[in-house]
Amino acid sequence: MFVKQGARNIPILMYHSISQSAKSVHAGYWNSCVPSVSFAAQMDYLSHSMHTILNVTQLIHALAGKTPLPERPVVLTFDDGYADFYHSALPVLSRHNLTATVYVVTGCVGRTSLWLQRERQTGRAILTWNQIAEISDSGIEYGAHTHSHPKLDTLPLTMAREEIRLSKDLLEQHLGRQVTSFAYPYGYYTSGIRRLVKEAGFTSACVVKYAMCSDKADHFTLERLAVTPNMDMKTFHACLTQEGYSQLRRLYVRAGMPVKHALRCGVAWASRFYKEVR
Repeated sequence: MFVKQGARNIPILMYHSISQSAKSVHAGYWNSCVPSVSFAAQMDYLSHSMHTILNVTQLIHALAGKTPLPERPVVLTFDDGYADFYHSALPVLSRHNLTATVYVVTGCVGRTSLWLQRERQTGRAILTWNQIAEISDSGIEYGAHTHSHPKLDTLPLTMAREEIRLSKDLLEQHLGRQVTSFAYPYGYYTSGIRRLVKEAGFTSACVVKYAMCSDKADHFTLERLAVTPNMDMKTFHACLTQEGYSQLRRLYVRAGMPVKHALRCGVAWASRFYKEVR
């Protein structure tokens, strides 16, 4: 099993770009794009289901016993801070009165996705500070995603500390409110990186792991499920249930999620599902 016996499963869904042109981009970036029509259908499904939508800090408060944990919680997260969140995701979330957490690469605000050189997608627009403030005022939580989106586990700890702290400081300066959640770029971290995030004053941090989160999870290594561009509604429903977990593992392999990436992110079942689909 992927959670401890008796633990509750909490799907934390991970999105990146919500784009009408998801299929027209480089293959290495395509898995991070969800078509706008698919996203709208997914949010419509959630809004009419019995699930309660939370942001990450609301989940942490519930796990810490500060607030009740809903019977069927789902957490929505968006990494990187693409400008299409403002145009394509926010109107849908607002229409359904849904919340989410958006993790921003602060050094690219008002610019483009400069870290995506390998994928040849450095021209993807990132939110401006004015858009970020407007989105925050609408009830969406903001979290830090470093200043330049490096692989933190490859940096000296002094450089990693600066990336982590600077992103938090800039967001708090521009928003005028505390920023308490963090997401590791690419999901990569070490025990030392985890410690730096906690020392910076965050109360939570998200990884990837392509797995359900448990209510017993470490608050600084919260597992997430990636929503992929080719995910139909049946598979999306599987994201929300333990019963669909095996099906979901196969989807990630078909979508090209590399096993070496999964292993680096600490996925215990990566080698097992690789053998299943060979």
